[in-house]
Amino acid sequence: LDRRLELAVRLARAAGEAGLRYFRNRDRLTIEAKGHQDLVSEADRELERLIRAGIAAAFPDDAVVGEEGAPTAGSSGFVWVLDPIDGTVNFLTGIPEWCVSIAVAFEGVAVVGVIYDPSVDEMFSARQGGGAFLNGSPIRASSSDTLTRGSLGVGFSNRHETADVAALVAELFRRGGVFYRNGSGALMLAYTAAGRLLGYCEPHMNSWDCLAGFVLVEEAGGRIVAPDPATVIADGTRTVATAPGVFDEVVALTDACFGG
Repeated sequence: LDRRLELAVRLARAAGEAGLRYFRNRDRLTIEAKGHQDLVSEADRELERLIRAGIAAAFPDDAVVGEEGAPTAGSSGFVWVLDPIDGTVNFLTGIPEWCVSIAVAFEGVAVVGVIYDPSVDEMFSARQGGGAFLNGSPIRASSSDTLTRGSLGVGFSNRHETADVAALVAELFRRGGVFYRNGSGALMLAYTAAGRLLGYCEPHMNSWDCLAGFVLVEEAGGRIVAPDPATVIADGTRTVATAPGVFDEVVALTDACFGG
């Protein structure tokens, strides 16, 4: 795990630095629409190729699943799960709220998580049993036990009913809380691990958007609704990841609004 974590950090930094160059020249990018509010550019594809090449050189027996490329099989039991640019709409419209997300799973359970925000040079990293860090310093989830002291990250996509998310936000307001959304689910999970957010929830996330964040949150002392190891990589999962003191309340809230 240490060797894979070290490589994930190196590749996330290299991809992030390359991504910044694209970001600063984004008016030259060719952009395609994959669906509603779902865009892709050659920057996404080139960064994923960079990460995949580094993995193949160091761990040729590991499998790779990425947002932009076809899955590659492996024989080691380890699967790298990649999102080269999480927050592509932000990236393409000039908002510096995007990141590189790299996770490593073993038999369906995420064991390494790295999220790099190159706009502010913040490297979030964790491995199973090793703690969570921001630029090498330990981080902890929030100590709050109430939704009235802090913000709850809330995400949504066209894979779920918008009305359910609106109901959750309305109920959160009724309880005295506030919500936060920056367009990058992975980055909001990293903020949860760092104690900046009370938590993050979304009716459905793809594996490349959430698995790295799950490792970070758990290693920072937070709690998650554990995904099904048999299906999460291919099918994604409902996401609830929070500070321990508000976990039960947020689970109940999402059960009521998203379905249990």
